[in-house]
Amino acid sequence: NDLLSIKVYSLSAKPEVDAMYNLPEQTVAGSSSTSSTAGFLVDNKGNIEYPRLGTIHVEGLKKNEVAQIVKARLDSILKSPTVLVRFLNYRITVLGEVRNPGNFNVPTEKVTIFEALGMAGDITEFGNKSTVKIKRESNGQVAVQTIDLTAKDIFISPYYHLQQNDVLFVEQTGRRLRQQEQQNVAQQIGIASSIITAIALIINFIR
Repeated sequence: NDLLSIKVYSLSAKPEVDAMYNLPEQTVAGSSSTSSTAGFLVDNKGNIEYPRLGTIHVEGLKKNEVAQIVKARLDSILKSPTVLVRFLNYRITVLGEVRNPGNFNVPTEKVTIFEALGMAGDITEFGNKSTVKIKRESNGQVAVQTIDLTAKDIFISPYYHLQQNDVLFVEQTGRRLRQQEQQNVAQQIGIASSIITAIALIINFIR
């Protein structure tokens, strides 16, 4: 369900020729200002339907690879075509022990693991910085990697810069688990005390 923006430019004498291979921009109803750029939705088979160029398979390809395929089809049609590709719905997900978990859009298409955590309000006091999980899908394969944010080599990790649709999960520390266990025990003791008190009142009432 990726949404791609593909812009075509060339040295063709007539601008309307380039326009034939670009999607029209979307505008807000009743307004002349542009609201957003129309995009190509990647279907469940990994294809996009391109005006006048037909079906193009883009699954598992990088942006520059998609641009090369489109350019190759345009080389015989336009004069010196240039193709620019970017994600319109580039987003990452941050879950677990962070203050504001959720999905986050990244207009710049560039975000580090620390920037993503900042978007989510940072790790809570109960988050484990040494066992952060990153789920990444590539070419139909899903991989889960454990990252230690306190490691000195974190900045050269291939997971330091997040990719489209990455999922970041911050695990709980043992302290958090112990606290939850203590809360559960306290809650159970409270319930038991209430039951005992109720039974005692009933017995006294019967007497």
